Order: sequence, then structure tokens, then C-alpha cells
Amino acid sequence: MRRFLTIALLLSVVTTAPAGTPLGDGAVVSLLTCGEGGEVETFFGHSAIRVRDTANGIDYVYNYGTYDFNQPHFYWSFARGNLNYCLSRDSYRHFMQCYRAERRAVYEQRLMLDGRERENLFILLETNYEPEYRYYRYDFFRDNCATRPRDVIDAALGRRSIRYNEPVQRITYRDVVYGATAGHLWWRFALDLVLGMPTDHVCNARELMFAPFHLMQLAGSATLDDGQPLSSPATELLPGEQTATSCPVSPLAAGWGLFVVIVVLSMTGSRRGWSLRWIDCILYGTGFLVSLLLIFLWFGTSHHYTNWNLNLLWASPLWLYFLIRGRQSARWMTVVQMTMLAAAMVLTLIGVPQQINSAVVPLSLTLFVRLTASLHENHKQQ
Repeated sequence: MRRFLTIALLLSVVTTAPAGTPLGDGAVVSLLTCGEGGEVETFFGHSAIRVRDTANGIDYVYNYGTYDFNQPHFYWSFARGNLNYCLSRDSYRHFMQCYRAERRAVYEQRLMLDGRERENLFILLETNYEPEYRYYRYDFFRDNCATRPRDVIDAALGRRSIRYNEPVQRITYRDVVYGATAGHLWWRFALDLVLGMPTDHVCNARELMFAPFHLMQLAGSATLDDGQPLSSPATELLPGEQTATSCPVSPLAAGWGLFVVIVVLSMTGSRRGWSLRWIDCILYGTGFLVSLLLIFLWFGTSHHYTNWNLNLLWASPLWLYFLIRGRQSARWMTVVQMTMLAAAMVLTLIGVPQQINSAVVPLSLTLFVRLTASLHENHKQQ
């Protein structure tokens, strides 16, 4: 990334700066960090770069988090990890009006760059805003609206380099996801479901900066190689007024409720001779559909963080076999799936090598109960 940005900078210096006018001595460049919003795509916040030059009438915000709903096959491209994001440029006034309307906080950190570095950053941003350069392939953890500002600031420094403080505690990508979804447990469950083992990678400082607030914190404590701080302390430009509206029933509570209902129905049905095939069809069918989603995200997309998903132990493609065979399922196949359910519960409790959502325990137990009931029915018929 830095090599590409450096080449773009050199090309733009050789020709003419796209903005046409060099920045004045009083120009200020800063990192903007925006708070979470009410939609899932805004839970993690947002980052942008502001360039302000009063003498030349410039007050722009450069935003790498823009996408176009009119792109061909937008949702399919998003699902497969092939969606292009782009750099947009907006006036600071309009940018703040949008975030004020969304009642989201905005913080600003002035970057302690000299005149040449500020000019470099401006040229890089304007060059990247050209139609042939503004689009890039979005990657949530490795190339997004926060990593792009990090990289362009790094490239603008030229000979100087930035030293970031490494995190003291062990922080994974999933830990950051958990922090952003603290008030949205059903979204956390959904993300836990589709995110595989790569999400449990322990991050260094540079990797953590995929999250805007981690970028803000690490930039605030970073120094240049001459000992000068990279940025001023963050100041609040706009207060946030977001309130979490989480569902009163958590996935864990719903899972245990389902478990109790299925246990009661299974015990009652066993005594009274009820056919509970319809319950098995719902449970096994749902498990199979979830497995298809996880397999698609693993093998059919460019999302590296949905690979090696151990949720396939409980949301297994074997459920199709049980869905078709019903009570005639082979005993050894039933034992295999029950072993996989037990493994999923153990992994959920120990959290290694993948952290699985706690709601998987009652879900796995529920499926375990129905498989046990099938074994019991098969034994009675023999």
C-alpha cells in the first residue's frame, strides 16, 4: 500500500497537483473519528481526513468509506467480498451536517506535520480522488475507511516514520467486534456465526487500526522518529447522542428457552407416542441452511475471515442426511453428529482456537436432545 501511495505522490509532483493551488503556511490537516450510528454498518465508527486552508478557501473532508448502491450486482458483490469502495471529497460543513443529523459524535486530532508533509498529504488525497484511482477493493479488517487514512498519512511523511505503541493486552479482531456490538447482542451472534478462526488472530498495533477508535487512540499516542507526537489530543467537535436499543431477549436466553421447550416436548411426546417429526424438520433444516451459508462464505467468497469456521461442527451439512432419513438414520452417523455437537460446546466454553458464541451451547444441546430421542426411538423399534 505504501509503495503505491509513494508512486502516486511522485507522479503527481512531476505533473501538476490536482488541486492546482499549494497549501498555505497556515494550513491544518487532521484526522476525524466519528462515533457509532444506529445501523450495523456504522457500529464501528468511521475515519476521515480533513484539510483546512483558510487562505485558499479550502476545507475538505476526504472519506474512504463511500460506496455506490448503483454498482452492478451490489448485494452479490458485497456478499462475495468483491465490492468496490471509493474515496469521496466533501465540504467540512456538509460532512458535519450529515453527522449532526445522525446524532453521531465527531472527534478531531490535528496532525503535527511540517509544511512539506502537509502538501504531500494533500497531493496524495487529491491524486487518489481522481476517477482512475479513487476505487479500491474493500476488506473489513485489512483495507477500509480507517486503514486507508493510516496508510496515506504514513506515505506523506516521506523520510520520517511513525512509531505506534503496541497494545499491552491481548486483543483479537473478534474482541474489537465484541466491543462494537456490546449493545447489539443479536448482531454479535450473527457476526460470531459467520466469522471463522482468522477473526481470533491477536492483533498488533497496525492491525488494530482497522477500527476507527483504535486508530484514534493509537495515533494519539504515536510519535515520529524524531520524538515529536504524531497528533494533538483528540477534541470533540460534535457530541454523540446514540442510545443502544437492544432486544430484551438475548440469543443466549432465547437458546435456553428453546432448549427447555424441546426437552418438555420430547419427554411428553415419548410418553404419549407423539410424532415430533415436524420439530426435527425445522431444527435439522435450519441447521443445514446455516451450514450452506457458512460453506459459501468459506469457499465461495473473498472474505478471508470467514474461513475455517468451526460453527460447522454444530451447523453441519450432515443435517441434510438426518432431514431425509429421519428415524431410519444410521446409528454411527448419529453418533458422529452428536460428537460434533459435543465438540462445539467444548470449544464454546474454552474459546480456543475459535471463540464461538455462548448461545451455541443451548442450541447444540437442543439438537443433541433430538438426536438422542431418535436413537431411543430406533432402539424401541428393534
